[in-house]
Amino acid sequence: MSTSSNPFGQVLVALVTPFTADGEVDWPAVEKHMDDVINDGADGIVVSGTTGETSTLTDAEKIRLVEVGKSVAGGRAKIITGGGSNETAHAMQLAKQSEKAGADGNLVVTPYYNKPTQAGLLTHFRMIADATDLPVILYDIPGRTGVPIAYETILRAAKHPNIVAIKDAKGDLGEVSRVLNQTDLMYFSGDDKNVLPHLAIGATGLIGVTNNIAAQPYRQMIDAVNAGDLATATAAHQKLEPLVRAVMTHVPGTVAAKYILHGLGRIGSPRVRLPLVGPEEWEAAKIEDEIYLVSGIPGVDFSNFRPDRNAAAGGALPKVAGTTR
Repeated sequence: MSTSSNPFGQVLVALVTPFTADGEVDWPAVEKHMDDVINDGADGIVVSGTTGETSTLTDAEKIRLVEVGKSVAGGRAKIITGGGSNETAHAMQLAKQSEKAGADGNLVVTPYYNKPTQAGLLTHFRMIADATDLPVILYDIPGRTGVPIAYETILRAAKHPNIVAIKDAKGDLGEVSRVLNQTDLMYFSGDDKNVLPHLAIGATGLIGVTNNIAAQPYRQMIDAVNAGDLATATAAHQKLEPLVRAVMTHVPGTVAAKYILHGLGRIGSPRVRLPLVGPEEWEAAKIEDEIYLVSGIPGVDFSNFRPDRNAAAGGALPKVAGTTR
């Protein structure tokens, strides 16, 4: 699919939501981080997704993230809401509120915990897509939801005019090719270590965690793939490998990304909300060991990396609990 018909961008950041040390949203830090990743080459931002700690954000925080994103982006990047829920009515409500707030698209994760059938999944996706005019990205991540989206369900969902893309975190490249061959869906890589393989077989772009820290090499990778320059894309992939391992291997990506961003002085606190907690000593040591292998990544100077294990320790209980409605 041509980039001109893509309403989302190609280098999408699954944005962390910076918190203060007591677990409240640090809104100035949110604005700064959004501006940083856009300046580094991101042309799309997903707010309140998994990496943004959607499970522990209130609905009011989610909608404000869309509003702040639109204000900061100023047309430089698309703002996509992480609009999933395991309650269809709630997801529809969030979609309507996000559309009103100015969202450019809606990332809808497979319902988690209640393990619906494929018929239930299809109904869920169609009803959310019917609720607004927003273009929808389906998010297939069975490791978090317990339910993969079956190929036949993807085919049927793809017939809905508002369902235009899928974010893949299954790692099955064969199925990616199959869906790309049989539908007009855009594919977004949702697995940082597989971004280049996904792009090489026709994916449109990525929705990544590591590009919270280093968006510039992903921009280079995408631009190289668009230009048919596999050697340059591969070089970017290779330089990113230890950083991707640092972010995605030892603790949840949100925790590692915040730990590293704080160590680089780019956010004021590495705090996450419970039940997430900061890395334990041995986990922090592994992250730091990977970081010391990183070199030559444009836009990131790890010579200034000063991790703070004490600041990251534990997790926060916010003043207002995340609510459904």
